[in-house]
Amino acid sequence: MSGPAASVRAVDLGIEASGLTKRYKDVVALDGVDLAVPRGTVLGLLGPNGAGKTTTVRVLTTLLQPDGGSARVAGVDVVGDPAGVRSRIGLSGQYAAVDEYLTGYENLEMVGRLYHLGRRRSRDRARELLDQFGLGDAANRPAKTYSGGMRRRLDLAGALVADPEVIFLDEPTTGLDPRARLDMWEVIASLVAGGTTLLLTTQYLEEADRLADEIVVIDHGRVIAQGTSSQLKSQIGGERVELTVRDGAQVEQAVAALADLATGETGSDVASRSVVVPVTGGAPALAEALRRLAEAGVDLEDVGLRRPTLDEVFLTLTGHASTGDDRPDRGGQGRTTAGGDR
Repeated sequence: MSGPAASVRAVDLGIEASGLTKRYKDVVALDGVDLAVPRGTVLGLLGPNGAGKTTTVRVLTTLLQPDGGSARVAGVDVVGDPAGVRSRIGLSGQYAAVDEYLTGYENLEMVGRLYHLGRRRSRDRARELLDQFGLGDAANRPAKTYSGGMRRRLDLAGALVADPEVIFLDEPTTGLDPRARLDMWEVIASLVAGGTTLLLTTQYLEEADRLADEIVVIDHGRVIAQGTSSQLKSQIGGERVELTVRDGAQVEQAVAALADLATGETGSDVASRSVVVPVTGGAPALAEALRRLAEAGVDLEDVGLRRPTLDEVFLTLTGHASTGDDRPDRGGQGRTTAGGDR
């Protein structure tokens, strides 16, 4: 096996893929994708519209067969033993896979029965998850009365009914308001703390920045960058010291004091009393800037070191902003259970 998966022993990997390819007629959706996700970690899979993110998820969850390459999830081959994979995973897609005419409790109990957990265990598990996701008070209400955030939580709870080893979350917070998104982030973080392996696709780069142990950026079906959020930001550089002086008359004084520290063109504006100085070196560069400004007698109102955001990294790597759904066809995405797809 070549690629990143070769560098980690298979036994340590929750998800591994080597050379995955998938073609839709003349469209190459996946063009040799390699992935290696250690157990108990979160991989953030990022990419613009049409990049191949959802196709990757669908292959790894056995909803699509790859045209080439290989993949194993929870140690099981996705082509050789798809039923074995399905029994070990949970999937929450972009659209909540809940029956709106069933109650929250009935939705989860039904999923448990599909996983062949038995009547008693399915009922117990439904109650456990409803309480865990803060839906206990709404357990006996039809899902159609739930808010968007409640439906997303119910859908994620459904993906956890069988205590899966690996969970796939395909844009789990799309359409949620900021409060509901924060609530979902807390739920996801608690899952990972419990040892679950998680692959997350998202169009909210702040989400990946906060939740992912490692990030893979995919574009035109190929992996174009990977690493931690910090590593990706470091790749494109762009650190800068940003400061505001109390007196606009000191703007030029500040620029002169930091001239030798700047690694590029310094920006300044007297009206806003601001100075932006490109630097390298992180916190030590900021400390040196503060020392020079103090020696020059510059009176500061505010100062800070700003690194590139993940949005800026994404834009630099792909040439365009992050967007949503990338599937050539929108059908077939839902929850995967041991009994099949729905």
